[in-house]
Amino acid sequence: MGTVIAFDIGDRRIGVAVSDPGQSFAIPSDTYFRTGNFSEDVEACAKIALRQGAECIVCGLPLSEDGSESVQSGKARRFAEALGKATALPVKLEDERYTTCAARSDLIALGVSAKQDKKKKRIDSHAAAYILENYLLNIRSENMKEEQTGYEEEDNIVELIDDSGEKYRYEHLMTFEYEGEWYCAMTPALPAEEEGEDDEDEGEDVVIFKIVGDEENEHLEIIEDDELLDKLFDEFNRIWDEDEEEDGE
Repeated sequence: MGTVIAFDIGDRRIGVAVSDPGQSFAIPSDTYFRTGNFSEDVEACAKIALRQGAECIVCGLPLSEDGSESVQSGKARRFAEALGKATALPVKLEDERYTTCAARSDLIALGVSAKQDKKKKRIDSHAAAYILENYLLNIRSENMKEEQTGYEEEDNIVELIDDSGEKYRYEHLMTFEYEGEWYCAMTPALPAEEEGEDDEDEGEDVVIFKIVGDEENEHLEIIEDDELLDKLFDEFNRIWDEDEEEDGE
């Protein structure tokens, strides 16, 4: 047990919330206004986490409405990874869909006027509190879910639904940009008891989707151009190898 801190990561602002040491509830804290410098923003949030005495960090993961990855998902994952390296603390990702709407509704119920300059700041910290509350609830039921599904709970496991309504579980590997377009690399998720089998085939089941649509309605699209796929796999492997080298330094 110990304090957990949550960040609602936006392009302009980052909401902050903290838990009590017993991890029973979440408290809206503050809002950090981004400088436009990625490294400075990461360092500032790392200092906030350490100052709060956090033993774990939770970052909101902005998924599309259908649960698929988005451009914002990739940005959040990149920030969370950098934050973990800067603090040496475990970093968890938590679905943040609808948290901003819920926070806005709470403030309206409290009588906060839309004309108040500080409303956006309060929305961000309240959204972070919702993210943290969801995380705290999820970790309490994690063992039960693992027993029922046979899958280990992981932050990078997503469930995709095709046009016919069929559901598939994938492990997110990377969201990356190539020639002005955004793509998402995944691999099929295995039940816990099957993990570790056929390790020699690792990497052969990587699937790359194109992220299409606007920010409010993004979805994943299958790529049928074999030549483009070859280039995307080359880019995926290049980025993957660079990350492996950095982790080994």
